[in-house]
Amino acid sequence: MSVKLFIPGPVDVEADVLEKLATPQIGHRSKEASDLQGRIAEKLQKLMFTKNLIILSTSSGSGIMEMSIRSCTKKRAAVFSVGAFGDRWYKMATTNNIPADHFKSEPGMPTTPQMVEEALKTGKYDVVTVTHNETSAGLMNPVHEIGEVIKKYPDVIYLVDAVSSLGGAKIEADKAGIDVLLSSTQKSLGVPPGLAMASVSEKAIERAKTVENRGFYLDLVNVAKKAQEKNQYPTTPATPHMWALDYKLDKILNQEGLENRFNRHAKLAQIVRDWANKYFALYAKEGYYSNTVTTIMNTKGHSVADLNKELGKRGYMISNGYGDLKEKAFRIAHMADRTEEDLQALLREIEDIWNL
Repeated sequence: MSVKLFIPGPVDVEADVLEKLATPQIGHRSKEASDLQGRIAEKLQKLMFTKNLIILSTSSGSGIMEMSIRSCTKKRAAVFSVGAFGDRWYKMATTNNIPADHFKSEPGMPTTPQMVEEALKTGKYDVVTVTHNETSAGLMNPVHEIGEVIKKYPDVIYLVDAVSSLGGAKIEADKAGIDVLLSSTQKSLGVPPGLAMASVSEKAIERAKTVENRGFYLDLVNVAKKAQEKNQYPTTPATPHMWALDYKLDKILNQEGLENRFNRHAKLAQIVRDWANKYFALYAKEGYYSNTVTTIMNTKGHSVADLNKELGKRGYMISNGYGDLKEKAFRIAHMADRTEEDLQALLREIEDIWNL
């Protein structure tokens, strides 16, 4: 029996998108490959609201996270974290011998513009990293407002992780002054895992050129150079994923439409929040709720693991709380191509299993 995934990635993928993975192989140094990457770049610029260069990476989103912080930090990085994936960015810095400081918000609380201002006023930092959408917390950070603060510090490079939100929430990269806006395929975009992408400003590329020891595989300068010159990737690209992404971006832009897609995600998120407030409580601070995944406090003390086992028998899967929140919370994702009908059916099953 197939199981409908309500987890924060990977997501269920539409059959016609999956079929594109079986497109016959092409030479990845051919004009056809360049044309394919070029089409993807043009569509991603529309999705990211940017005129900046688009790069692809045959990796998960973590690959571009590591690429960006390693390639762009010359002095010191200010890493802001509201959960597990902000913490990951700090670990990437320290394991690559990159000077960095870790600014952690209180549980369920956002990264605020004021926090960023306080850090940048010290003059110690030339990079700021922010997680736009933290799936462990079900929290969405105010990246546009933070960007207004960073604009006052022209030497600072602004890196934003939008792995779990691109395609599900509106992020205007150029308006926010984001130098690297990164994401990957397996969450709100509704494509299988294995490909990551980012918009990269000329400012970020020029900074990277001054940084020594950027590594080889994740060297931003080399990846950007290949994209600028030939719409190519310096090592072997995941061309099956590129066919699927190219096709899916057409569906997002031309069939559903960006605003309709953003509004659908917002509506699904509100349905889950209303349901959670009726029976439980929300983890994130009000005003900073995610539109792609909701973290719900397990106030009734039921076994989330047992719930998921029973849901599996009925054809559904949700996520337990992440890390320290395991069994203390549970998470329901509502991203990519989920429908209101699917979501309401899941909530009815949880009500039935837990006698809510």
